[in-house]
Amino acid sequence: MSYVDGFVLAVPTANKQRYIEHAREAGAVFKEYGALKMVECWGDDVPQGEITSFPMAVKCQPDETVVFSWLLWPNRAVRDAAMPKVMADPRLHPDNNPMPFDGKRLIYGGFDVVVDE
Repeated sequence: MSYVDGFVLAVPTANKQRYIEHAREAGAVFKEYGALKMVECWGDDVPQGEITSFPMAVKCQPDETVVFSWLLWPNRAVRDAAMPKVMADPRLHPDNNPMPFDGKRLIYGGFDVVVDE
């Protein structure tokens, strides 16, 4: 089955267009190294929770929007081989493609797909 890298982050709402451009550039690099698909979702109905929630998890501020995204890989082996290359690619270096958000509040993880219907 496929493998997914998932991400949740808070992006300054004023940086929406910059974030989209950043993501498109990064997506091209990820796909070049084997990702099948990259999806970026701008929060539209993301409620604040009482115990836990997406906004709480990333310490979302009033002037920020929660973003949920994922990369789809054929399998973990392809992902594991690609990630060092992606991270070393100069197109993703902060001097060339700065992150328009606070990367310290980014949540990410890798997941085995167990159901795909």
